[in-house]
Amino acid sequence: MSENYNLDYLDQLEAESIHILREVAGQFEKPALLFSGGKDSITIVHLALKAFRPCKFPFPLVHIDTGQNFEETLAYRDWLIETIGEKLIVGSVQADIDAGEIQDPTGKYISRNTLQTHTLLKVIEQNEFDACIGGARRDEEKARAKERIFSVRDDFGQWNPKLQRPELWNTYNGKIRKGENVRVFPISNWTELDVWNYIKRENIALPTIYYAHERECVMVSGQWMATNQYITLDETDRVEKLQVRFRTVGDMTCTAALESDADDIDKVIVEITASKITERGARIDDKQSEAAMEDRKKVGYF
Repeated sequence: MSENYNLDYLDQLEAESIHILREVAGQFEKPALLFSGGKDSITIVHLALKAFRPCKFPFPLVHIDTGQNFEETLAYRDWLIETIGEKLIVGSVQADIDAGEIQDPTGKYISRNTLQTHTLLKVIEQNEFDACIGGARRDEEKARAKERIFSVRDDFGQWNPKLQRPELWNTYNGKIRKGENVRVFPISNWTELDVWNYIKRENIALPTIYYAHERECVMVSGQWMATNQYITLDETDRVEKLQVRFRTVGDMTCTAALESDADDIDKVIVEITASKITERGARIDDKQSEAAMEDRKKVGYF
């Protein structure tokens, strides 16, 4: 009997990602899934449900909480964990600041985004994770385009882009020495549009900030930022109530809003298709230098 193997492109991407997740479960002793509450990590949770149900996940979810996250993201995180019944480990940047391990930045427009690296490496060490799964994609940013799907970090959590392992014929080498860990990117070959088309097909719920809503915003470095308790305003600041949505979800102090009327998924897909700016263009922290992301990755950032 003949079978039809003509999968569409989303089926092919899904199958590759599920294969990668199962490789992680098979090759590593203590993996973890890093969960930001953004659409990419949400998509990976959905893929993990397909890869491992009816069994429990062979890894916990790990969220690094800067203490300056969007309330909508945290509410979604808690709802999701309750819904799927999986284990969540939260690493707190605020707790590390209170313990004197890291110092809160000062200034008018400040962000704790870079402080996540310390807390992430601490959580990895405390739990002895040997692999961390994340939602980075190659189309997001030029430094991430240098990553392999299995990307080795040394025992200090550091990444060397010149020491990448070949990955031929979908063969992934997870062999590491004690103290090292691997960052794994199951949707590395997906684009932003692929993710949104998959979310539509699978009817995946997202935090409400991904869709157009009214919010007070302030102009920072030529981009609209949501006003919040972490930004100090003065008489020179331009604050307006706008119809916006967020294309990417990060720390409130480094994630810019996009003026938009895309209040449902079909409108979002049309908007992204027409956009000439990448989603990381809305991340203020990526604009610190030409190599901002690569510099952070080299010292342990995801």
